[in-house]
Amino acid sequence: MEVTEEKLYKKAYLLSLFTIYYNLVEGIVSMFLGYEDETLTLFGFGVDSFIEVMSGIGIAMMIRRIRQNPASSKSEFEIKALKITGTAFYLLSAGLLAGIIASIANNHKPETTFWGVVISLVSIAVMVWLMNAKKSTGKKLHSDPIISDANCTKICVYMSVVLLISSLIYEFTGFAYADVIGAAGLIWFSVSEGKEAFEKAKGKSCSCDHCHS
Repeated sequence: MEVTEEKLYKKAYLLSLFTIYYNLVEGIVSMFLGYEDETLTLFGFGVDSFIEVMSGIGIAMMIRRIRQNPASSKSEFEIKALKITGTAFYLLSAGLLAGIIASIANNHKPETTFWGVVISLVSIAVMVWLMNAKKSTGKKLHSDPIISDANCTKICVYMSVVLLISSLIYEFTGFAYADVIGAAGLIWFSVSEGKEAFEKAKGKSCSCDHCHS
């Protein structure tokens, strides 16, 4: 393997590790502040970050495998990681739906969505950089799986945008259902990611991965 190619695979692996540790910190902070401010969307965003950590571990293992043998198929560990990730996304969707129902029934309003605005802005900046870095590395390596991982990072950007919009609406207008609508947006993306994870595990073609059986 050429030195330049080795360096690129190392960069791809380091980017996957950054994804794991960033989401870990983001998840802890978001869940804590979401719980403190009683903000369903921010709390759900934090839970999603922990699911992204699990997904990131699977991606890191994938890059290690590709680095050693580019033509190899998915390992048993990667398939299990994808199934666990898919299940976790479905559970998050169910939990958010229950939270929405409870919020509407109790006419609940968040104390503030200020931290949702701050965290979403930071997340958008980081995820856009991460997406571009992964895509650039994947293109240089001519690696479809790494490029597809970059495309999947777009979902994180979209979820951050949902958090930002719902948080801004509530912060400036006090619209009672802004938080609930934001949580509904997270459900839509969570269900999509859950379905995608199971399709990848089965080796079917899917929108953000060049699946290998």
